[in-house]
Amino acid sequence: MQRRTALSLEQALQKARHYCGYQERSHREVQEKLYSFGLRKKDVEQALATLIEENYLNEERFAIQYAGGHFRLKHWGRVRIRYELKQKQVSDYCIKKALATIDEEEYGRSLARLAGEKAATLAGETNPWLRKQKLQEYLLRKGYEADLINSYIATWPH
Repeated sequence: MQRRTALSLEQALQKARHYCGYQERSHREVQEKLYSFGLRKKDVEQALATLIEENYLNEERFAIQYAGGHFRLKHWGRVRIRYELKQKQVSDYCIKKALATIDEEEYGRSLARLAGEKAATLAGETNPWLRKQKLQEYLLRKGYEADLINSYIATWPH
């Protein structure tokens, strides 16, 4: 088994610039990548500072991109997005800003569309209580708020 030699700070920075230029990254993802290059803590901190100064790394921009993308593409609700950003160690301030960028009307339409699609797959379920329960659980897993789900289901034809 061949042991990899650690990269120099400049080599690691070049790779990190490419890594960040390809797609928005969280500070944590970049930090882990830098450690994987064999850098020590002091060098990792210096590299992160350099990437932030050069605007390759921006936590707020990452959070906004992440929230918007996962809402539009995966149709996640705010609860799920908040949880995933927390897992990536994004600050509460940035999470709040990112969630504020999600349009309320679009959010409501997304919930209604997801509920409608899931309800169609539950048409075979004869027990209305069970059908409602399954729909509720699905929407909660997608990350929508319980009060929004309940108010939607209250108006939903059974």
